[in-house]
Parts: sequence; structure tokens; C-alpha cells
Amino acid sequence: MDLEVRPAAVFADVRTLLGPKRPDANACWCLSYRVDSRLNNELRGPARGEHVARLLEDGPLGVLAYDGSEPVGWAAIAPRAETSFARNRRIPHVDDLPVWSLWCIRVRPGFRRRGISHTLIEGAVEHARREGAPAVEAYPLDNQGAKVDQTMAYPGLRASFEAAGFRHVVDTTSVLNGYVRVLMRRDLH
Repeated sequence: MDLEVRPAAVFADVRTLLGPKRPDANACWCLSYRVDSRLNNELRGPARGEHVARLLEDGPLGVLAYDGSEPVGWAAIAPRAETSFARNRRIPHVDDLPVWSLWCIRVRPGFRRRGISHTLIEGAVEHARREGAPAVEAYPLDNQGAKVDQTMAYPGLRASFEAAGFRHVVDTTSVLNGYVRVLMRRDLH
């Protein structure tokens, strides 16, 4: 594999990773933490993808991993202040540092178990660094080595972030698929 991580700016490539197989399906499109809950609930079917296309007009929504020219992985990253993590009561603010949040990692079927998620984490961190972020926070599952359903592993796993140099800051009260999410941080300065 010849992996390269680039800002997620091309709608067709973002759609490859986040869009549904059926255009009318109600796929997440990684909007649930990017838009307020009212808008998230209002956007249905094709309107979700159309909203992502409009958001991309203002710049990248994360990063994509490419194997040559083929998009194979996605990581959502943005300033925490631009996400619902700015208001989330279950995932605490530990200070007023204008950190970036890394909240979703996705690798296409057929490309999993090749280290792409690790490459995506590093690529997301580098993207945030280039954009001036002082630190990156993530909110992965603390699964303690247990197997996690692939669809519910989108926030990543604690061990993956530890391997990428993130440190555990605090446990949260957010639970996903039976696993506590932990707040982890990697300082960039």
C-alpha cells in the first residue's frame, strides 16, 4: 500500500467513505457532532450528503487516506469550538485551550487491518498542526482489549491513540456500545 493522507476536500471522495450505498438512505455522513442536534434530525436521505457538499465549499471536513488515487479511510477533525463537543455535557472540557477534536475514524471494508487507522490518526494530527492547533483531543472507547462492533468503533480505541502518543486525561460519562469513552490529548507544541 502506498498511503497518503490529505485534507478531505473532494466531495466524491468523502462520499466514497461516508455516503450510503443507496442515495435515499439515512447515513450519518459524520454530521452528528458537526451540526446542532435540530439540524442533524432534520437532514434526511440525500439532504445529508447535500449539506456535506455545501460544508466542503468552506474547506476540508477532516482528512482522507488514499491508496494511490483511491480513498480508503476517513478521519473527522475540526476545532472543538466548531463541533457539538463544545457543548457536550458528557465529555468535559479540561481547560480553555482551543483544541481540535478528532472524533471519527473509518476505513473501507476490504482495507481494514492494514494499519490505515493509525495512519489516519497521524494524518489528522498533522493537519491540525498545520492549521495551528495547540493540541488534539480524541474521545475513544476504553474497550480494554475486548472486541468492539465495527459500526460502533468509529471514535477509535484507546490503545490506538496511546500508540499515537495521546495521553489519557480523564474518563467521561459518555458510554457507547457499553464502553466508556475517555478523553485523550496530544499536545502539538
